Amino acid sequence: MPSRPSRRELIAGAAALTATTPALLHAATPAAAPSLKGRTILITGTSSGFGRVGALYYAGLGAKVIATMRGLPRPEADTLAAEAAKEKLDLHIVEIDVTSDVSVAAGTAKALEIAGGRIDTLINNAGIGITGPVEVQDMEATKLIFDTNVLGIQRMQLALLPQMRAAKSGQIFNISSQLGRVIVPGGGHYSATKFAVEAMSEQLAYELVPHGIEVTVIQPGGYPTKVWVNRNAYTGALKQRSDAAVLEAYAPFTKGMGTEDGSGRSADPLDVPRAIAEVMAMPAGKRPLRRAVHPGNKPQEAINRVSAEVQLAWLGGSALGPLIKAVHD
Repeated sequence: MPSRPSRRELIAGAAALTATTPALLHAATPAAAPSLKGRTILITGTSSGFGRVGALYYAGLGAKVIATMRGLPRPEADTLAAEAAKEKLDLHIVEIDVTSDVSVAAGTAKALEIAGGRIDTLINNAGIGITGPVEVQDMEATKLIFDTNVLGIQRMQLALLPQMRAAKSGQIFNISSQLGRVIVPGGGHYSATKFAVEAMSEQLAYELVPHGIEVTVIQPGGYPTKVWVNRNAYTGALKQRSDAAVLEAYAPFTKGMGTEDGSGRSADPLDVPRAIAEVMAMPAGKRPLRRAVHPGNKPQEAINRVSAEVQLAWLGGSALGPLIKAVHD
């Protein structure tokens, strides 16, 4: 078992994250891509970012991919379909709004029909960000981000777990963030939602051991995706309806609300699908609970190690020990 990092090491890791320059953030040459032939993957939030590049990447590796997004018809769906058709990929686009029980039920039913009744891999990628201090986050913003980032994942899990349990196999990937383990002031409730994703995913991983289903939490760092555009729209609207006195009280954190552009980030968004495909290709029972993804510093890794040590020390010798050890050993 690895040694527990000191408090000094944890702080140093977090400090190094902010000190890393863009020039150091270019990914290393990726390993040979695995074959995903025979897999059926459903991924949410494929209109842009990790979801879009991932859908094409997995299909390019031989998987049947059901790429979902909300608000169909939309141009992003048309261009994704055209690109898939050009490459003769087995990719199907289905409408799912993860904030809607009705949409999730209808979309997953259609996806299962396309897949012949069996989806072996679920990638919960859909998510949003809304920045600003906690006091500035009104209930409209709070409900929206939790409904998307946390309840959206739960809706998808509830929809697809029954057929995975029936098959006694399956994989779930939940996209978290570095900010699911570390916190940046002014980040709104993004960390709060991602901390919730981390906890829910880990609990689920333990509970699914007897069913042969594995859960991996993906923890990306900052990447230059369209998330910045979408986040600015939500954050800008929040700022517009916020009380001026409250905004002024937190001036260092509210000044730039709705204007962040992700500049200085040059890492390749394809890092995330590559990491997911690599985990998919690992032997059953050997896949990690968590995978940090970024060519720069990963301050969450120290916390991941400590968390695993604590879980093993606390519950490893109890009646729950076999579940805990199956996930962490």
